[in-house]
Amino acid sequence: MSGGPRVLVADDQALVRAGFRMILTARGIEVVGEAADGAEAVAAVRRLVPDVVLLDIRMPNMDGLEAARRILALTPSCRVIMLTTFDLDRYVYAALAAGASGFLLKDVTAEHLAAAVRLVGTGDALLAPSITRRLVERFAAEQPPGAAAAHGRLRELTPRELEVLGLLGRGLSNGELAERLTLSEATVKTHVARIFAKLGLRDRAQAVVVAYETGLVVPGGGGPQD
Repeated sequence: MSGGPRVLVADDQALVRAGFRMILTARGIEVVGEAADGAEAVAAVRRLVPDVVLLDIRMPNMDGLEAARRILALTPSCRVIMLTTFDLDRYVYAALAAGASGFLLKDVTAEHLAAAVRLVGTGDALLAPSITRRLVERFAAEQPPGAAAAHGRLRELTPRELEVLGLLGRGLSNGELAERLTLSEATVKTHVARIFAKLGLRDRAQAVVVAYETGLVVPGGGGPQD
């Protein structure tokens, strides 16, 4: 994409929407539309098919979490960044589990906002795995029993892929995985790609969530490979 990803901004505050539009447009990123609540956001995604949606967690009519679920089910190729006022908001965990690519605080700097949108637009996760792990450790224990059932395809993974997923859940980079497992980075990338394909994962942030929900990694501790 020459000008970067096409973006939809969804927030119930008009000044926030206007500010984000101005920041992104000034940096050559096209804002294709705005929405004032979750229901409007879902309708706008259906109509405009943006690459990235900036989605406020707390909105009237339909909150951002439900809107994220519907948007990602409607347009799997779309990337969602949640907007929140509070760092490590418990709803962000649920959004990551639903497939969101990360979150930003509403007081984000202009340069960080633009960089985040471009990064997610390329298909990468916004959150570093280590940050995602901290978020998951805080809220994973609160998930209802049976949350791991949604990831029954874990049995499709080979023993090596299970090992790699467990290490992903602990926040290791490809380079660290390669060193830990005595493999080339190219081989590690292949394992990671196969894990994502088999489990239907979007990025490493979601892989961390799955590793915790399925018990491969235990909050406050390591995985079964330790």
